[in-house]
Amino acid sequence: MKAVKKKSLVGERVLLRPFSVDDLPYIQKWSNDAELRRLIGEVTPMSRVDTEKWYRELLADKDRVWFAIVLKKDDRVIGEAGLLRMFRPWRNTDMTVIIGEKDEWGKGYGTEVGHLLLHYAFRQLGFHRISIGVVGFNMRALKFWESLGFKKEGVRRDNYYYDNEYSDGIMMSILEDEYRALNEARRPDPVA
Repeated sequence: MKAVKKKSLVGERVLLRPFSVDDLPYIQKWSNDAELRRLIGEVTPMSRVDTEKWYRELLADKDRVWFAIVLKKDDRVIGEAGLLRMFRPWRNTDMTVIIGEKDEWGKGYGTEVGHLLLHYAFRQLGFHRISIGVVGFNMRALKFWESLGFKKEGVRRDNYYYDNEYSDGIMMSILEDEYRALNEARRPDPVA
């Protein structure tokens, strides 16, 4: 298993660059958006102190690689994405993609980011399995992950409690051979 190096991943319209301290105001902004928090399974906003603590933990965590999602056309940061809970002995990791800027939703940026991260995780880092957890009522997210090739593999009943309501957690994953079969026709490969 290759060591994770901090580098940028370049797509057609987006750039995934290593997360920096200058990106912390975005994390704080997005964590203070109640609708976004509800959709991604977060429960509390973050203060400036909280975001700084999160960043220090991010830098110290060798089992996580995090990127800012940046539009190439205007260098605008629109989200965050990464691999977390990387367990190299089993060749497993979790993945996340969050488009925090709502005016950029529905424009295909998440899909491009997803393909960049899948390519990076499977072809460059050598992972075999990538998993995610989705809040059960977030149908848009479920469709998004399915469009990338993720398959539902389980339900955690009443796993998420927010605003006095329970929701299931939907567990999904994709294996390297499934990714390869779905993406044979995808060329050229992203530049890393």
